[in-house]
Amino acid sequence: MSATDGSAVTQPRKFRFAAGGEGNAEEGGARRFVELARKAEELGYDSFMIPDHLGNQVGPMAALGALAVATDKIRLGTAVLANGFRHPAILAKDAATVDVLSGGRLELGIGAGWMKEEFDKAGIAYERPGVRIEKLEETLQILDVLLRGRECNFEGKHYRIDGLKGSPRPRQGPRPPIAVGGGGPKMLALAAKYADIISVATPTNRDGRLLLSGITMGKTVERVDVIRRAAGDRFDDIELNWTITMILVTDDREQTAEMALAALDQGFPPNIEVDVRLTVDEILESPYLAIGSYEEIAEQIRNVRAKTGMSYVGVFPTQMEAFAPVIPLLAGE
Repeated sequence: MSATDGSAVTQPRKFRFAAGGEGNAEEGGARRFVELARKAEELGYDSFMIPDHLGNQVGPMAALGALAVATDKIRLGTAVLANGFRHPAILAKDAATVDVLSGGRLELGIGAGWMKEEFDKAGIAYERPGVRIEKLEETLQILDVLLRGRECNFEGKHYRIDGLKGSPRPRQGPRPPIAVGGGGPKMLALAAKYADIISVATPTNRDGRLLLSGITMGKTVERVDVIRRAAGDRFDDIELNWTITMILVTDDREQTAEMALAALDQGFPPNIEVDVRLTVDEILESPYLAIGSYEEIAEQIRNVRAKTGMSYVGVFPTQMEAFAPVIPLLAGE
């Protein structure tokens, strides 16, 4: 994998591509969700990811079971489950079942949970961040045992497992890969300790708003460095993922970036905190923005991998088809 200082290494990790899905529970949304996954498979994506929210969308674990039989080759995962919604013993059972039904195609993504409104509406306690991270760490330890089909005996601060054996035994060995996403140093360090895949997200402030500075290449390199230090010897075994939030296909990268910057200057979405003013160069270099022709976007993604080691590219479902022509330009690299 490439070093974050841009120095060359012999074998960078090959690119993989994920599309995220949103399954609106009304107006045929569940059926449309299956169609999205099939379309992602047809377009050449390596995986299809399901979010976890209590609002108007499908339930992720039930949806994965449906997708296991509705698709043939594409890997299926969650991006990401909110740990506070499920007990880890129940989650391990459901995840192992999906892995069996899909023939070994599960990627289990899990996080601490961040949408307080959903917890409040469901009457589920939304603890302070330190407690949610503690609970997630215990869950990751429990999942590691149960998803190997082993007997788990665990006495933690938040969970207790007494002689429970993981069943059914997943198809993948030694267990399905576990993905953890995060933007802050505590979550990234936790992910570095336990995860097989880490989704490098942009950090948020205390109110849950995304920090605009987090989309720059420099801040992304800093987050990867946090993972590198925390992971130690296992860093090269970790696959790093990120999600491109905006794709603009154009023959004039710089002009389009200038227009995008001007549009941002006119007003920012309420979920973004403007803690820095970006330059055109920072917009063009950002891992989270893809601007240019298909060939230029492919080159931009190669540059991201060279500088950060991130190789697992995610896109949102609304831009799944727009990004698809880039995949064959990078496939196999």
